[in-house]
Amino acid sequence: MKVILSRKGFDSANGGILSPIFEDGTMLSFPIPGKDEEKDCIRYDELFCGNICLKRIMDDLKYRGAECCHLDPDLVKERRGKRIQEWIPAFGQVNQSAAYLKNQHISEGDLFFFFGNFRHVEQKNGKYKYVRRKAKMTDEYLGKPIQAVWGYLQVGRIITDPEEQKKIFWHPHACNKRVYEEKNNVIFTASEHLSFNPGLPGSGTFLYDKKRVLTMPQKSKAIWNYCKAYDVDNIESNRKNSASGTEGIYYAGIWQELVLKENQISEEWAKSLF
Repeated sequence: MKVILSRKGFDSANGGILSPIFEDGTMLSFPIPGKDEEKDCIRYDELFCGNICLKRIMDDLKYRGAECCHLDPDLVKERRGKRIQEWIPAFGQVNQSAAYLKNQHISEGDLFFFFGNFRHVEQKNGKYKYVRRKAKMTDEYLGKPIQAVWGYLQVGRIITDPEEQKKIFWHPHACNKRVYEEKNNVIFTASEHLSFNPGLPGSGTFLYDKKRVLTMPQKSKAIWNYCKAYDVDNIESNRKNSASGTEGIYYAGIWQELVLKENQISEEWAKSLF
């Protein structure tokens, strides 16, 4: 089983605000903004977290951007206000990012972990606000921007045939432009259950837990705790640890996926997140 770390959700270039961690531990990764003219886009006001519209949460947190988004990965059946009977969880990739995954021979049974930028929120006077850091807080991550693992998908099928992709019609990587015009378009659908824990579904989202936080305490969000599983010696990529003066790990640059080497170190770390 290969393990893949995949960066997804809002960042400084896409959305500009931090995705929220609610008081009950729910982590809501805001899907990145899309272009209004693209047919694959869905509006933020069509999406829900529980019974709360995403647009309302985003407005409270001062989002100022496009009204539509690229809902990918699509892991929560209840996210849409309008339910789709044929819905299955899925994740898409295209162009160079898809080529990287293809070159790493990602196959059925491999496990994606999705991570992104988060900050805790609270409700005050009926509105969501980011928690501010206070001296007496015992959780070193409370009130701070962090990067954390928020979801997962174990690969059930890898769909590259255009006509098969079109059957996943609700997913943005099934739109005509990506199916017929882009290079290396691929859709990964989820397995029914986790191979190593059949009691859990093959995809889903996590609650907040310190064990799922990548960020090193007292450091900027992109400097991660040291971990053998995603250290330079255990990733299938030519990357350098750019962290200086710290025991942490920092992979600079614009990238979406890191494939970990297929070994016991990677597998044990993956299982520890559940």
